[in-house]
Amino acid sequence: MTGPFALLAVGKAAAAMAQGALDAQRDGVDHGLVITKYGHLDDAPSHPRLRFLQAAHPIPDASSLHAGEALLEFLHQLPDRIPLLALISGGASSLVDVLPPGGDAALLERLNRWLLGEPLDIRTVNRVRRAVSCIKGGRLALHLAGRPCRLLLISDVPGDDPAVIGSGLLVAPLEPPAAPEELPDWLRPLAAAAPACPPADAACFQTIDVHCVADNAQARAAAAQAGQALGLPVIVSDNLLQGESSHTGRWLAEQLRYAGPGLHVWGGETTVRLPPSPGRGGRAQALALAVARELEGGPPTWFLAAGTDGTDGPGEDAGALVDHETCRRGRQAGLDPAESLQQADAGHFLEASGDLLRTGPTGTNVMDLMLALIPDRP
Repeated sequence: MTGPFALLAVGKAAAAMAQGALDAQRDGVDHGLVITKYGHLDDAPSHPRLRFLQAAHPIPDASSLHAGEALLEFLHQLPDRIPLLALISGGASSLVDVLPPGGDAALLERLNRWLLGEPLDIRTVNRVRRAVSCIKGGRLALHLAGRPCRLLLISDVPGDDPAVIGSGLLVAPLEPPAAPEELPDWLRPLAAAAPACPPADAACFQTIDVHCVADNAQARAAAAQAGQALGLPVIVSDNLLQGESSHTGRWLAEQLRYAGPGLHVWGGETTVRLPPSPGRGGRAQALALAVARELEGGPPTWFLAAGTDGTDGPGEDAGALVDHETCRRGRQAGLDPAESLQQADAGHFLEASGDLLRTGPTGTNVMDLMLALIPDRP
């Protein structure tokens, strides 16, 4: 972009993306708003025209609604026709929202706790979120007032669909929001009050130039390159891992049982069905523990599952690095791996076995990365 422009960054990678924009065109930023997750501003860029906000993730709260109001105010106060550089990454769905009349922070939290408790893929989750929002599903584009916009996206969804990333704040959805019959009774009045999503051929989208600049395939390629630099044979899967963490973990361990030596690389994002009172951990930790159960008693094998953003679930852990003796170490602490998985409490088990991985915020968010290292076997 040339000349003065406005900068908007929303998501868990917002600070890093904003820094990239400043590195490229620092003097061009005339107005700016950066919205990210609590704790993700330690390395935030410094610029006199940037305003920074933090909000809740993965369970939104009043801070998310405050950020949504600030976002609309930011757009409405921009000078006429000044172009906008919008930088959106995963996490935006939780970090910003504007609800129809009748919606409040308590209802937003209830909605997202319900969504996280079900083994739903992200496309389905975001269809529900679009159904009750005033800005998701391309509705935010109506507030651009026809200004030119370049939208750069970091994808945390399978297929890298711009309409799914961050629930498609500035992109028309390819499929409609969730229908009333797909929603619980307590959510239907809010969905009925939400404005319709603008159609794909609406004028508000004609000035938006959309580009996906990072995705899981790039993360897998980087891991493969690092393995090759170490002289390891590298096998990269092009198929994204999905499904319930325990089931996918058993399938993965079966593949590893017959795999050759070297570094094996996967990407994707599994799901966990939460019991009424879940314990500690997230999908990557559950996947890692499920793999560790199957590796127990076998030859030396190491397996890592982690969120590329440095966060797995509601805690501060990125995931786990397990091996063929993980379950033995956890049992020595008095814990049972099967019970831990059933109670969605993989994190406590992996803490006891010494296998949790903590990186802090990484500045990106392209789903999860899974690595297995198999040494030469006699």
